[in-house]
Amino acid sequence: MEEKSKKQQQINIELDEKIAEGIYSNLAIINHSVSEFVVDFISMMPGAPKAKVKSRIVLTPQHAKKFLKALNDNVSRFEKAHGAIKDYEQPPIPLNFGPTGEA
Repeated sequence: MEEKSKKQQQINIELDEKIAEGIYSNLAIINHSVSEFVVDFISMMPGAPKAKVKSRIVLTPQHAKKFLKALNDNVSRFEKAHGAIKDYEQPPIPLNFGPTGEA
């Protein structure tokens, strides 16, 4: 019975060519309300006075927590295989753009 339930949990995930290319991001801004987390992925160019949101992901609080755990697990595995990821000092970025995380 257990073998059958594992098989039923498989999902066929499709990835089209455009999405597979990915979007470069070197900044993420996170806002939240009681019902959702909004993660804006941004590409900032050095010295440019303006940056654009390239992608926005909206998650339920439960999925945000699962994503945090999955990302933490993956970073830990990466560091075990390749060594610690260096955290470089970044200048503070003003966060006074776009909508706030209110629903």
